[in-house]
Amino acid sequence: MGVTRKPKWTSEQIPDLVGRVAVVTGANSGIGLQTARELARAGAHTILACRSEERGQRAVGELQAEMPDSSVELMELDLGSLSSIQAFALDFAKGHTRLDMLINNAGIMAVPYSLTEDGFESQMGINHLGHFALTGRLLEPLLATPGARVVTVSSVGHRGATMDFENLLFEYGGYTPFRPYWRSKLANLLFTYELQRRLRSAGAQVSALAAHPGFSSTNIGGHLDSHWYSRIQQPLMSGFIQNAAMGALPTLRAAVDPDAEGGQYYGPSGLGGLRGHPVVVSSNAASRNRENARRLWEASEELTGVHCALPPSGASD
Repeated sequence: MGVTRKPKWTSEQIPDLVGRVAVVTGANSGIGLQTARELARAGAHTILACRSEERGQRAVGELQAEMPDSSVELMELDLGSLSSIQAFALDFAKGHTRLDMLINNAGIMAVPYSLTEDGFESQMGINHLGHFALTGRLLEPLLATPGARVVTVSSVGHRGATMDFENLLFEYGGYTPFRPYWRSKLANLLFTYELQRRLRSAGAQVSALAAHPGFSSTNIGGHLDSHWYSRIQQPLMSGFIQNAAMGALPTLRAAVDPDAEGGQYYGPSGLGGLRGHPVVVSSNAASRNRENARRLWEASEELTGVHCALPPSGASD
């Protein structure tokens, strides 16, 4: 008797989302825009949380032209500014009492050294601390929505990272363009797993999951195109790159699949996790280090001033 294989998960399997509310950070292009598109197509009121009002308006116009009956909204959000994050959460609360899906998608990659408005190294500041603060600020509507999900987008690059709490934000040197990116992606996973443990300890009906897009065509690394190594690598890697629609599927599955569970990590099914349809994948041992997850949580609270109203995770969680 042959083995029955489950069908590959696609956007066609997204359930009816009418009445649901979703926030997608970095939704003006790439995987964020594709994620917002599919959530809106399924009926969710979808908020595009974008730093640039101009690019955000362009994305909203694109979705409305494609789907005139969709419910989409633009809200300005700069994840490199704690004051912007707070303002976003306050504005959200004025118009919404529920939040079914928070998609922590936005990010920057391998940029030259710079600081956020609040003095954080920019990649850790935006990719991790910004989303940590945003999740904390939106915790009330999430907790008020049974079945809500927080999906944070990580990367296979987390495997190249190390945590150094004595030099967490590279304030004492050691900066190279990719090291903080990899660390931020490891931090995304440590945060997701710790958040899930704390939600479970609190008895909350909210789940935290993570996803990664594999090797997908987006503009996150567009600034690297002028580098000599990118010009050499691009022709060699072109056969492995998948489009943004495929890259968004792991995030979408984590956000809407009825069978997805808190603490799961979704990514492409293909070799090396570079491409393919979304399945549950594994992350490395460093991402499962509970002591580092606790230390990162505490450091993130101290740095951002955002204290999530969740009890510490138990030893058996």
